[in-house]
Amino acid sequence: MGAGHSHPLYRDGESVVHRAPAEVKIAGLVLFVLAVVATPREMVWPFALYAVIVLGVWRVAGIPLRWILPRMLIEAPFIVLAVLLPFAEGGARVEVAGVALSVTGLWAAWGIVIKGTLGVAASLTVAATTSARELPLALSRLGVPGLVTSMLVLMIRYIDLLSAEVSRMRMARISRGDSPRAIHQIGATAKGVGALFLRSYERGERVYLAMVSRGFDGKVPELAIVGAGPRASGAQWAYALTPAMAAAAVAASAWALR
Repeated sequence: MGAGHSHPLYRDGESVVHRAPAEVKIAGLVLFVLAVVATPREMVWPFALYAVIVLGVWRVAGIPLRWILPRMLIEAPFIVLAVLLPFAEGGARVEVAGVALSVTGLWAAWGIVIKGTLGVAASLTVAATTSARELPLALSRLGVPGLVTSMLVLMIRYIDLLSAEVSRMRMARISRGDSPRAIHQIGATAKGVGALFLRSYERGERVYLAMVSRGFDGKVPELAIVGAGPRASGAQWAYALTPAMAAAAVAASAWALR
């Protein structure tokens, strides 16, 4: 949990977005997502403007599409679920390529895909420009309870450790003649998942006891980060929240013109 640790989604850079205080970026993310979610799904043009805002932030932050687009595949399961809605919903139907699809289902699928995609894109933008060492102090400054802050930060930190543990367990199984893709090995795979859970639980207990023995009380001190910057100024709040405020203005316009 040293200051030098960083999460796998972080992309090192010196842009104005990278230098913006983490608490402002988190607040801007929440405001942007709320604006996107509040937008009526039947109106298409606001979502195009949201996409332009996200692309503009990527350009300023120096985040190339070839880096961030593969990481957006995390939403693939939700897209698969959304594709099934036009077939499952009832009500009025429209024929598309010879297939009768539910109009309500099509709109529901569109809403899930576009809002989910924009939300994931915005979240990845904040993740790519905010290192893990900035999160505890930023969440503390935003008034997030200390216990919740600690849980979130530890979760991010130990995702790497769990991924490495999974890789070691898989390599150990393969070296002993196991084939993880074979169906008849599903029992061994299930046992491996159980072993991973137990190891993770035991590691969590050891880490917690070590932290408590060193005086941890669930609160993140203001000087928890070596070299932590001061609280965000009014000017920093103003310029860093510009994309989020633009999204809020688009959402308000959408409701006004509905």
